[in-house]
Amino acid sequence: MIFLIFADMQPLNFPAYQFRFKSSENKVQIFDPIRKKFIQLQPEEWVRQHVVSFLITEKNYPKSLINVEKELLVNNLKRRYDVLGYYPDGRIHLVVECKAPSIKITQETFDQIARYNLSLKADYLMVTNGLQHYFCKMDYEQEKYVFLKDIPSYML
Repeated sequence: MIFLIFADMQPLNFPAYQFRFKSSENKVQIFDPIRKKFIQLQPEEWVRQHVVSFLITEKNYPKSLINVEKELLVNNLKRRYDVLGYYPDGRIHLVVECKAPSIKITQETFDQIARYNLSLKADYLMVTNGLQHYFCKMDYEQEKYVFLKDIPSYML
């Protein structure tokens, strides 16, 4: 079964991580350690789970301070963010927007995460399609984002 998954899901520009998979009703599911349940494996979910592993393994984010796929209101419209990383006091440290590998990262993608961040007020933004990653630090005084080579590791 794992061989079939990797035949369908392309390698991404992240370190290799171990994931748990299962098949249900002829659909492959991947275990999400944050939501603590299996989720249908789609290209965007493949990217999302790599981001979660990246934050936990490479950036030392505590699992308890990561949230995945929750609803938020943006201009009175219901939207869903992909991944949030929190500070212990509840403020938002990081917002991540995930796209499927086949989706190009465009200005529209940055506009989307910027709209989300109007209500979230994160310090950092990450946009990725699993192949290309963009990292920004918010400069609220200048009302712009500053592109970075990487996001800093999580520190308490």
